[in-house]
Amino acid sequence: MSKVLIGLLLSCLSAPLLAEPEQALIQDLNSRVLRVQVGLKNGQYGLGSGVVVAENQVVTNCHVVANASSISVMSGGAAYHAVGVKPDWKHDVCMLQMEDLPLKPVAMKSSRELKYEQAVFNIGYPSFVPAPVSASGVVKGLFTMDDSVIVRATSSFRQGASGGGLFDDTGALVGLITLKSPGKDAYYYYMSVDWIQALINQPAGPIVVKSELPFWGKPAAEWPYFMKVVYPFLHKDWAGLKVIAEQWAKQEPQNTEAWFYLAAAEYETKDFTTAEQHLHRVVSMNDQHSQAFYYLGMIAEASGKHIEAMASVDALQQLDTAAADALKVAMKSLP
Repeated sequence: MSKVLIGLLLSCLSAPLLAEPEQALIQDLNSRVLRVQVGLKNGQYGLGSGVVVAENQVVTNCHVVANASSISVMSGGAAYHAVGVKPDWKHDVCMLQMEDLPLKPVAMKSSRELKYEQAVFNIGYPSFVPAPVSASGVVKGLFTMDDSVIVRATSSFRQGASGGGLFDDTGALVGLITLKSPGKDAYYYYMSVDWIQALINQPAGPIVVKSELPFWGKPAAEWPYFMKVVYPFLHKDWAGLKVIAEQWAKQEPQNTEAWFYLAAAEYETKDFTTAEQHLHRVVSMNDQHSQAFYYLGMIAEASGKHIEAMASVDALQQLDTAAADALKVAMKSLP
């Protein structure tokens, strides 16, 4: 695929045109997404975001409150001090135990119920902004981890928003803002609501706790495969991507994304026959995988199978109209 077509693919699949959530819904949620302020042992302080998820309980990321000597949340200009913490260091989910916090919790839905291309939006407090910020997007990846999934969505966020919420169009919390990959074409990841719910009834420990690294903070060799594939995919290291994806598919043969990234590497190294087989496997497992339909359309058009190519366009029209338009443009540029 040419650099121009790669650019079309990445841009159209990362920034679809979306209907914005209703302002009344955002305003209602804004009062329950809070700024988290952390006093550190060295006398400095840090900022993050949090979401009210139960009576007197606010969830945030563990990396927001790591090495804290004090933690407070801000609401309506008032500060409320946490009296305990329930940490899940591996998944970077920490629950703050509060007292007399006069805020109603948000509704929650399991992250496992999400679908690809589902509309979502986030709310968080980027560092030093006076009001919460929201960004809309769609779900682009659901990566199995332990008993739930990590969510990748196109709704972007900035430093300080960590611990804020990802919501569906009903306003239910479906993920926790957590991390993004480096670079301008960043991938944005959200931790599972299931891990939030698992902490609610756990006993709280003291504020001053020893911090541990989350899965994403460990050395790159220990990252999960969904993180390992990002750099070679975005930087067009197709040989490197193929090695990682082959390992992933062998270890997790039921993982849709493993087969997609393997197929992408095969396509870009001109192994079109194998790529097509693996892309069909992807869409048989997940018929909402827009990137797979894009590649299938390109393979079909290059093979002179215009009707099959248009079937991919039609499938994309139901998922992501911007991606469908980009595929039509890309198909016309093929020799």
